Amino acid sequence: MSAISIGQAVVLGVVEGVTEFLPVSSTGHLKIAEGLMDIPVDDRSVVAFTAVIQVGAIAAVLLYFSRDIVRYLTAWGRGLADREQRYHHDYRFTWWVICATIPVVLVGLAAKPLIEGPLASLWVVAASLIVGSGLMWAADRAGRHKRGEDDTGFRDAMLVGCAQILALLFPGFSRSGATISTGLLLDLDRLAATRLSFFLGIPSLTGAGLYELKDATGGGVGAVPLAVGTVVSFAVAYASIAWLLKFVAGHSFNAFVIYRIAIGAALFGLLGAGVLNS
Repeated sequence: MSAISIGQAVVLGVVEGVTEFLPVSSTGHLKIAEGLMDIPVDDRSVVAFTAVIQVGAIAAVLLYFSRDIVRYLTAWGRGLADREQRYHHDYRFTWWVICATIPVVLVGLAAKPLIEGPLASLWVVAASLIVGSGLMWAADRAGRHKRGEDDTGFRDAMLVGCAQILALLFPGFSRSGATISTGLLLDLDRLAATRLSFFLGIPSLTGAGLYELKDATGGGVGAVPLAVGTVVSFAVAYASIAWLLKFVAGHSFNAFVIYRIAIGAALFGLLGAGVLNS
């Protein structure tokens, strides 16, 4: 008997697809949805399921940014073969993404027991939603929004990449929220910070999903619900990416800040009232 039914997998796939790249915390929303559907949020196979369906969202990024990705990988290949090509921004940017992924991988492996144990609590999610909102609000106002994507450097990529650790350790903080906020604090404009967040998410989320695949299929979640959740998250995430990039071009992040605080406060209330089990 699968720990997650096909119907529940559809719901979780929609939640993942909508929230993965919006700065509202996909992990937090998935845990809330699981709690509302009486799915044990700390079950090993359920934790693995949520990591694996992220691959569907990443596949949406690969498709949406396929031209950019091909351009970066082509420049990287040329740079490996020709020293003169190594001064090209696209070649260096590809290396920066690779290097910026290493810290979150090391922390993820080292802190795995904590991530899957005490830090998986819905109390942590509620607190992280609210604290992360404060960071996003401050970053949006402190940042000068004067630097574009072509102005990014190694320092920018490393700092934004390390920001992913916040979301890894504190579900509810939001990977995209932490990375975009860091980009804004580095004076990147909203679109550049958001695109950098997308590109940095590709290797880290793909690696996490593939790493957890064995536990999801070998545990209490069936292959069919896993496949359904992944496909649904792909379709919904593709639409979410297009919407977010249009939104950030002309709007602040105030709407996300207000939403996160409201969800965090509501979650505290549900947990305190015993409606949800942490």
